[in-house]
Amino acid sequence: MTIKRDITWRMGVIYLALLMMSFFVLGKVLYLQIAEGAEWRAMEDKMTSKELEIEADRGNILACDGRKLACSVPSYRLYMDMMAHGLSNQMFNQNIDSLSLCLSKFFKDRPPSFYKQRLIKARKQRERYYRIHNRRVSFTELKKIKEFPLFRLGMNNGGFVPEQFDMRKKPFGILASRVIGKLYEEKEKGGMIGLEQAFNQELKGENGINTFTRISGRWVPEEVVAPQNGNDLMTSIDIEIQDVAENSLKQQLIKHNAHHGVAILMEVETGAIKAIVNLHRQSEGFYVEDYFNYAIGEATEPGSTFKLASMMAILEDGLINLDDSIDTGKGVVKFYDRTLRDSHVGGFGKITYRQVFENSSNVGISKMIVDNYKSNPKRFIDRLYAMGLNKKQGLEIKGEGVPFIKYPGSEKWSGVSLPWISIGYESELTPLQILTFYNAVANNGKMMKPHFVTGIYRHGELVTEYEPTVLNPSICSSSTIEKAHDLLLGVVERGTATNLKNSNYKIAGKTGTAQVAKGRDGYKNGGVEYQASFAGYFPADKPKYSCIVVVNGPSNNVYYGNVVAGSVFKQIADRVYAKGFDRIEEYGDYVPKEGVLPYSKGGKKEDLVTVFKKIKVTVDVGQIESGWISTLAQENKVNFSRKTFTNGLVPNVKGMGAKDAVALLENAGLNVIVSGRGRVIEQSITPGARLNNGSRIFIKLG
Repeated sequence: MTIKRDITWRMGVIYLALLMMSFFVLGKVLYLQIAEGAEWRAMEDKMTSKELEIEADRGNILACDGRKLACSVPSYRLYMDMMAHGLSNQMFNQNIDSLSLCLSKFFKDRPPSFYKQRLIKARKQRERYYRIHNRRVSFTELKKIKEFPLFRLGMNNGGFVPEQFDMRKKPFGILASRVIGKLYEEKEKGGMIGLEQAFNQELKGENGINTFTRISGRWVPEEVVAPQNGNDLMTSIDIEIQDVAENSLKQQLIKHNAHHGVAILMEVETGAIKAIVNLHRQSEGFYVEDYFNYAIGEATEPGSTFKLASMMAILEDGLINLDDSIDTGKGVVKFYDRTLRDSHVGGFGKITYRQVFENSSNVGISKMIVDNYKSNPKRFIDRLYAMGLNKKQGLEIKGEGVPFIKYPGSEKWSGVSLPWISIGYESELTPLQILTFYNAVANNGKMMKPHFVTGIYRHGELVTEYEPTVLNPSICSSSTIEKAHDLLLGVVERGTATNLKNSNYKIAGKTGTAQVAKGRDGYKNGGVEYQASFAGYFPADKPKYSCIVVVNGPSNNVYYGNVVAGSVFKQIADRVYAKGFDRIEEYGDYVPKEGVLPYSKGGKKEDLVTVFKKIKVTVDVGQIESGWISTLAQENKVNFSRKTFTNGLVPNVKGMGAKDAVALLENAGLNVIVSGRGRVIEQSITPGARLNNGSRIFIKLG
């Protein structure tokens, strides 16, 4: 019995132990399935499958004629998987010498032995992602590298792994750079400022996915979800006018050692911005575009350009006639404890209201407004508000400055607010807000919203069109608009801007010279600087474009608006007028004289065929299939001939337009830097020189 009981007890213990172990195993299985199941399944998937994101190409930002203002240029970093499935020791050893020789010849920085030694070391260390060289290569260079020994076998058999990076490039350098914007260094964040930020969603596209499955130790592609590349953004910017505005403003800033400056050109009928410049002094004589968007972000006291609004308000209320007179005395008037002076020493005496405006008399404007509105200043301010001067414009680009005009009864209103507001002080407006107001006057009272983008395109097809937007169908009566036209024309014909008068076309506008606070604590610490400006439009009899130029902080004792800002305005206007925008109908179709044919530079065949067809000139294309051709005018037709470029040599692009020259040089593997406007007159690398891929070449237009 003792033995039987002992055996039964022992069997019971064993049975209980096995039962407890079974419950433990079952519990562990359930725990792994339920609590940690997702984690283990993910680990299994990671071991047997993987997904690689395929980055979408970011869309281009285009000028109004389709030329690229910003584009993504692919570059590649070269890696090698030393443990690739198909890369056997025999294959590696047979090709290492020739591969090292090819790398040495391509990069031209180290002997073949250097590359061989490093490749062998990486193989011994079983590196899966060995970087072959620190330098990135272009797409053209990558095609050549793919033909190197081992690399031509691909990723699985040769271990070659190129990694693509997209570099955002601005082919026209600093032109309109601040408005175009830039991207964050972390590319997944997208646009940081400007149009890159405002239209980031349209430009970025959607990334794709490449799915791989591990089969017999090697990764095999299984499914590809193609990326949706970003759309292109068509802007209203005219790159030729932008170039003129940029260079004209820069010359004046350098001449007067100014702190910063703005120039904006707007199309009167639509509100489209054709050029916008923001230059900031980085060091003496050197100005940059990327510092701050002063044109839309800096609200300052506008000074005398605001006098147009004061005149229009009082004219709209019918309180004066332009030919009535007012006594400005000796150019000095006192309001409470503050004295206001005219810039003209000795004053203007008794003059008409028309002359008050044409000569920009501070005394005349302030007395006119105080005499008529001192008992009811709200009426004057309400009239300014009704013209939209206190409202933001809702621009596509972020950072618009907030317009500010004091209102009677507010905390900051004082006894001198009315006269000071009338001449452009105790109020704040951005250059673009002032221009929008002047543009409305040029547009017979219709205030248009300034805009930079005309459409979104995908593969050349219009996806979204942005129509002009009306902010205010009529800022005042037509009679007031007519009088405002007359006043602005008088400033140039007889007043403070006679230096802008010319015999080709008429300019209407207003000069501005203001003292503004220098920095945040400017007025408090006696720190002020001058701001010179000119706002207007042209041709005055049939306005096509409006323009404003503002120069802040001129420091060479010249600060008047007509000289500092007006000269820039005229250079821009002259260039635009020279393009003949208002003379197309006058000249009509080109009719060649007998025996005389137009001269043309070489270029793309399809472009030249289009031009010659338009002007009705016979061309002999022959059997030419080449995209690049030269032209030769003969007695009654123009002959096309093939324009050849030798592989491995730098092309000759002299005489070409910027678009054709940049395309040709970049296709050859060169990095192009453009300056100037017109046709190529110089190139930094001599035509016919041996081509080094990735080299930088400067081309000058003129």
